[in-house]
Amino acid sequence: MDVMSSSLQQQRIVVDQLRREASIARQPVTESCAQMIKYITEHEQEDYLLTGFSSQKVNPFREKSSCTVL
Repeated sequence: MDVMSSSLQQQRIVVDQLRREASIARQPVTESCAQMIKYITEHEQEDYLLTGFSSQKVNPFREKSSCTVL
């Protein structure tokens, strides 16, 4: 009997989760893509992968100079 009530409780949890997921507002893929394209074009000047760095000192990924003691 205990196994059956445990299984029933697990099924209720699953059903509750599915109900929450079903109530989430959906958005068509075309609208999402349009919003992503708009965001990317608005922020492309800030994207270092597209524009690069103004100088090597600004680049956080530059190779660090090693200090050599003679």
